[in-house]
Amino acid sequence: MTVPPEELELAAAFPPAQRDRWREMVKGVLRKSGAATDDTPLADVEGLLARETYDGVPIAALYARGDAPPGRPGLPPYLREVRPDGEGLAGWDVRQRHADPDPAAAREAILADLENGVTSVWLRLGDGGLPVAALPEALRGVLLGLAPVVLDAGERVGEAAEAFLALVVERGEEAGAAGNLGADPLGLRARTGATGPLDEALDEAAALAVRCARGFPRLRAIVVDGTVHHDAGGGDADELGAAVAAGVAYLRTLTAAGLSVDEAFGQIEFRLAVSADQFSSIAKLRALRRLWTRVAEVSGASDGTAARVHAVTSSAMMTRRDPWVNMLRTTVAAFAAGVGGADAVTVQPFDARLGLPDAFARRIARNTQTLLLEESSLARVVDPAGGSWYAERLTEDLAQAAWTWFTEIEKAGGFAAALDAGLIADRLAVTWARRRKDIARRKAPLTGVSEYPNLTETLPERPPAPRSPSGQGGGLPVVTYAQDFEALRDRSDAHAEATGARPRVFLATLGPIAVHTARASFAANLFQAGGIETVSGAPEEFGTSGASVACICSSDKVYGERAADAARALRDAGAVKVWLAGKGTYEGVDATVFAGCDAVEVLETTLDDLGVNR
Repeated sequence: MTVPPEELELAAAFPPAQRDRWREMVKGVLRKSGAATDDTPLADVEGLLARETYDGVPIAALYARGDAPPGRPGLPPYLREVRPDGEGLAGWDVRQRHADPDPAAAREAILADLENGVTSVWLRLGDGGLPVAALPEALRGVLLGLAPVVLDAGERVGEAAEAFLALVVERGEEAGAAGNLGADPLGLRARTGATGPLDEALDEAAALAVRCARGFPRLRAIVVDGTVHHDAGGGDADELGAAVAAGVAYLRTLTAAGLSVDEAFGQIEFRLAVSADQFSSIAKLRALRRLWTRVAEVSGASDGTAARVHAVTSSAMMTRRDPWVNMLRTTVAAFAAGVGGADAVTVQPFDARLGLPDAFARRIARNTQTLLLEESSLARVVDPAGGSWYAERLTEDLAQAAWTWFTEIEKAGGFAAALDAGLIADRLAVTWARRRKDIARRKAPLTGVSEYPNLTETLPERPPAPRSPSGQGGGLPVVTYAQDFEALRDRSDAHAEATGARPRVFLATLGPIAVHTARASFAANLFQAGGIETVSGAPEEFGTSGASVACICSSDKVYGERAADAARALRDAGAVKVWLAGKGTYEGVDATVFAGCDAVEVLETTLDDLGVNR
């Protein structure tokens, strides 16, 4: 029996929630910060807190019942997962990636993963991974009917597919072998800038798809890799729109090669990035199913053609500095993938930016998923995000923005034409510029890098990973969110190695500890993000600090009384530059650092002033 909320005893003790009352309370808070005034209309209050994602998807301040579109689990448009009830909720496919070029080491790692929770294998072959000829050795002992294998061979997809299919036939597992041959000529063109004949590559992919559909019922041939757009700095709508455009291009190719519409849909798997922005990642996976269902409707496909999604924790969010924090980032991302209904999830090891992951890092990566599946019981709930007004509205808004971008690509002639014309690259560059600006200003903080860096850390040593074609010139760029701060740290490290000491800034503290601590801590955190050591003391101690740059730290009141004298004393003691933590103009102060300032520019300037080579 359903009891109306107003009849519940607990709820009856509270007055009904009213939106205008909430707005009044928010307005009161905003008045204190100066963001609102007494004359600000209540209707405008929510707009003061609203924002947009980096690719233009709106994020409101408050969501209510009317913001959630209807939908049921297991039914089109598959917003709420593909399964309509709790039967068979075995969770997602735990997929580990392997790229070790040594066949023996790769085989040992693959078997260890499969024995300890991993359920499928993702193999990087050819350039940047395992030699194609070594595939049989690497998979020796792997039961192909139990452990799906996903290939990632770039330009050598045909050769790798032949080697794998030959192995399947040799073992007599045509009916049971599962996975994906990894053909993605459009993604490869985007990633590498390859300018060769695209028709030949598409025909090769189509031939593999026909072969799988006719003789290997559990194998797919095509991967639509959206991570290339994410890795280039794109936002969620950017990634989704481009992925759907590539998927539609493959549908045209596959049906032209003789596959039915349903068979063509059955040959395609999407690969998307999930990040520590959990709600956006959840919405992204749900939105893809909505978008792909719409494509299926227009194409005349039968029901049941929901997108199959492989979620991979973001490469762009991973850091080289304080890499242990990557464990936290990937945990949040994997949680989002599970809640969003991913069919397969790959958690990148925390040391992925340092080289080939070791056994410990792979163990943590797979155990992250095991914890979510077994201890957290995340897979026991159908669509955990369903019914959240924020998640539902964000899914819909993201789907609409992605569809608009998809149609723009189609109007430009399709994915390949838009890519070759620079349309896709230009859009990704705009999105990346917005995010990069926020990162530089620490409005999008990176723990352990732009915030709370550890200058005394000892990084784990890893064998270098083989270089993949991406990022070697041509194609879309490959960016990481921490790259600007990490470049500054690299400058500092090189200076310390050459001179025996890190570059140093003196924090000239004025007044009692309670007065200067907040700004001194802020300044220390900022300068250390660039690998710059800080020491603090009264201005008269500058001469013995070993620094040549100073930053005055105290309260606004003290600044008005003593900042000019302190700056003069620092100059007389040999300071080549005097910063001040806070805002305002004071005699003798060259510039200020404050919350929201361009930290990267401040740090680059400071390293230059300290004589640190670029």
